[in-house]
Amino acid sequence: MRQPLQVNFRDIPPSDAVEAKIREKAAKLDEFYDQIMACKVMVEAPHARHHKGMLYHVRIDLTVPNGELVVNRSPKEHHAHEDVYVAIRDAFNAARRKLQDFSRKQRGDVKHHEVPPHGVVFELVPYEDYGRIQSSDGREIYFHRNSLIEGNFDALEEGDKVRFAEEAGDDGPQASTVHLIGKHNIVG
Repeated sequence: MRQPLQVNFRDIPPSDAVEAKIREKAAKLDEFYDQIMACKVMVEAPHARHHKGMLYHVRIDLTVPNGELVVNRSPKEHHAHEDVYVAIRDAFNAARRKLQDFSRKQRGDVKHHEVPPHGVVFELVPYEDYGRIQSSDGREIYFHRNSLIEGNFDALEEGDKVRFAEEAGDDGPQASTVHLIGKHNIVG
């Protein structure tokens, strides 16, 4: 880190042991991602009285190139946070995940989900139980009425948009499964 780690305690007395654990966890973050410019950690125990015990709240603010990452572990979500060390561990684990995501985005190493093959029904032959799809890349794909999943073949119309799983058939490409695309589904 380019700036010294800042550790603050609110509504609880400062603890050398807790601060040492925070420094250890922050050093591991710095080893994982060496571009951290600043790290501020706040450990607090909210004023609300609880039946079982005090729940700790840990907030981590990381300043990184072109941004700031904030981890805010709320005690309302995690009753295991009656132990300050568990709250610290969980907060730093979340910070590490955020740094991993940030690092991937910086490198351009972002997951891209492949769009399933899709197209438009352009021919229906109901009396022979088949139809044809024109795929988004212009090919013709045969499908049988039994390939239509969660839909009624007899209600299908030319022009309906579909997504499909393709396989090699005896007479060329065919769709093994066909799903009607609703008006709210987005296909790339």
